[in-house]
Amino acid sequence: MSYRAPVRDQLFILRDVLGLDTYANLEGFADASSDTIAQILGEAGRFCEEVLAPLNAVGDKEGCRWFPDNTVTTPTGFKEAYRQLVDAGWLSLGAASAYGGQGLPKVVNTAFSEMASAANMALCMYFGLSHGAYSAILEGGSQAQKDLYLPKLASGEWGGTMNLTEPQCGTDLGLIRTKAVPQDDGSYRITGQKIWISGGEHDLTDNIIHLVLARIEGAPAGVKGISLFIVPKFLPEADGKPGARNGVLCAGLEEKMGIHGNATCVMAYDDAKGWLVGEANHGLRLMFVMMNEARLGVGVQGLSQGDAAYQAAVEFALNRLQGRALTGPKNPDGPADPIIVHPDVRRMLMDSRAVLEGGRALMLWTALQGDLADAAPDEAARQKADDYAALLTPVVKAFLTDRGFKAASDAMQVHGGSGFTEHFPVSQRLRDSRITLIYEGTNGIQAMDLVGRKLALNGGRAVQAYFADLDAAVAEAKDDPTLKPFAEGLASVKAKLQEATLWLMQNGFANPDNAGAAATDYLGLFGLTALSYMWLLSAKAAAARIADGDTDRFYADKLTVGRYFVARVLPDADAHLAKLKTGAEPVMALEADAF
Repeated sequence: MSYRAPVRDQLFILRDVLGLDTYANLEGFADASSDTIAQILGEAGRFCEEVLAPLNAVGDKEGCRWFPDNTVTTPTGFKEAYRQLVDAGWLSLGAASAYGGQGLPKVVNTAFSEMASAANMALCMYFGLSHGAYSAILEGGSQAQKDLYLPKLASGEWGGTMNLTEPQCGTDLGLIRTKAVPQDDGSYRITGQKIWISGGEHDLTDNIIHLVLARIEGAPAGVKGISLFIVPKFLPEADGKPGARNGVLCAGLEEKMGIHGNATCVMAYDDAKGWLVGEANHGLRLMFVMMNEARLGVGVQGLSQGDAAYQAAVEFALNRLQGRALTGPKNPDGPADPIIVHPDVRRMLMDSRAVLEGGRALMLWTALQGDLADAAPDEAARQKADDYAALLTPVVKAFLTDRGFKAASDAMQVHGGSGFTEHFPVSQRLRDSRITLIYEGTNGIQAMDLVGRKLALNGGRAVQAYFADLDAAVAEAKDDPTLKPFAEGLASVKAKLQEATLWLMQNGFANPDNAGAAATDYLGLFGLTALSYMWLLSAKAAAARIADGDTDRFYADKLTVGRYFVARVLPDADAHLAKLKTGAEPVMALEADAF
């Protein structure tokens, strides 16, 4: 089965749903007309299908190899494919032109990232983290640091990593022990161990720039005493070229259930030379620049793996002959009917497609908010977009990875026993997608971030504005016969989300365990609401195309899938609300020693 990049659907969302052409007056958007984006994504789709996708199974089977000299080699073909990515400029799409990038909107780069990740998630993780390092240095680095590192990170000539986790601490970063000792020349000596570092060592780039959280000697305890440091694998010479080897080594690789083609490293820092990024003891803020970008990227990964698995399941269902349709043979000249005639197979495929297409719209809509937060013409618009990006980041990360994994699981179910073997691609998709629910903050952490931080931020300004936008969309569409089911669905689920929000306000402060017990269901309810909004916008755009006389079947199919979402997926909201309102009592009732 060959992966097919969803260029057609991405272009529909960017052009018709998000109206990207209407932002042509904003910085970065002038060179992003619909025609230009169509050319870029069309070529990107071909590249992902022809260059990256054929290496996906290779990376899974071969994995990475660690050698006693602390070097790591990537699977066959990865170096060559990575070099093609660099040479063709794919890695610099969203980077600033001042540092050698193409300066295109983040939303365009996000569309490329979906295709690339679906084609070969393990390979694409290397440059995905490099862009996160680029963003952190761009946000908080000195001009000298920007001039030295950003052009090489933007192009992909050098790689980048994010070093947070240590053996004794994951989410609770206040427990880190890696230490930084100031030197007379303004640098620091970094000593400690980091684990689960994606791309910590590999053979794809000439240098790897590690961004490392550490505590300067004498710094305050907890998260208030954490600083961020640039620690290169090779110390740059005066001309910017890699020089002497720094005191940082890969001490080994983790054996994992998936993403075998990506090197997940144990990193040992032994008096490694590093340079402070930003202010001392304020490193967590800059690391969260990377983290928030990575969380959106992980949402993209979850969606992409679910979509690739769905594609494989559709192909299998169209060709696998098994049994007869309940309403009589549909393939009378054959020994059996293709399994796509069976309602339960259709149910699984439609569940996946309805969530994945709505999720793709949400993913791109959220990426656009990040662009508008930088480029919108007035402060109020920039603030609103920034609020929305922050509010929706945990939803995109958690909801799309939960549902992407479910799509991969349902794809395996469609394959039956064949899917449980390694002869078919869905086994790898299921294994690779499972990590997306865990790293960059588990989905439970995302739910708590949404409930505990994002809802109350700035007095609830973001969620109140979001509710107002939903109400406006419903009011505009409710009298249109084609859009009425979508408007009614959104109005209903938004009312449930508002009820859940009020319940949290009334019960979460009185007993924090109530908020903790409700958080995952609240995020699920929020995700369904967000997708319902996207489906209303998508239905409106598709209906407008049909009304203009466009006979492309794509638009009628879009309405059909959207109506399925409203009828068959959206009712999950009732269960989320019911469970949420039971509070913490049934969750916490059993004593710990009774488990």
